[in-house]
Amino acid sequence: MPPIIEYGIAIYALPGEAQSGDRHLVLHRAEGALIAAIDGLGHGPEAAFAAESAVSILESSSPEDSVISLVQRCHEGLRSTRGVVMSLASIDSKQGLLTWIAVGNVQGVLLRRQSTRASVPDELLLRAGVVGERLPPLQAAMLPITKGDTLVFVTDGIHSDFVLNLSPLEAPQKSAERILAEHRRGNDDALVLVTRYLENHK
Repeated sequence: MPPIIEYGIAIYALPGEAQSGDRHLVLHRAEGALIAAIDGLGHGPEAAFAAESAVSILESSSPEDSVISLVQRCHEGLRSTRGVVMSLASIDSKQGLLTWIAVGNVQGVLLRRQSTRASVPDELLLRAGVVGERLPPLQAAMLPITKGDTLVFVTDGIHSDFVLNLSPLEAPQKSAERILAEHRRGNDDALVLVTRYLENHK
């Protein structure tokens, strides 16, 4: 079965650091996908370790796990680390639904295939907190998703005005690289994950 999504990723590590503390996950499933952008608090090896730990927990999940339960699982598993902020989305291609949730300041937007420059994309509600330290009340949101819709996650090393210059026609990898080049703050690790939905629900 061909994948239901294609994606592009662009990452920037703070100068002087051997690796970025930001990580991503794109997990293809038979009838959907799990997508995450994760920012380890601070930068450097400890931030990278916390983010990698979250990725490992998410990789071991099953399609039946809700995004809320996955955040809770990460929270328990990261208590011995410095913690992360993260945004997480699950696509159910059978139902044509995207369910997403955020803890912290990893921005998320869903750009519709028919969007124009005047269109306002759907934005993920951000709730203050740190996975592994303190969780806010968890509430996931659900949206319909159709062929050609594009999900964008960015960590806080990217200026929030990136949303003003998005195109549903730009290839995901090109879009990720452009957003990083044009909107990077330069004083923190940065990650851009652009995911396009390729098929309608059956």
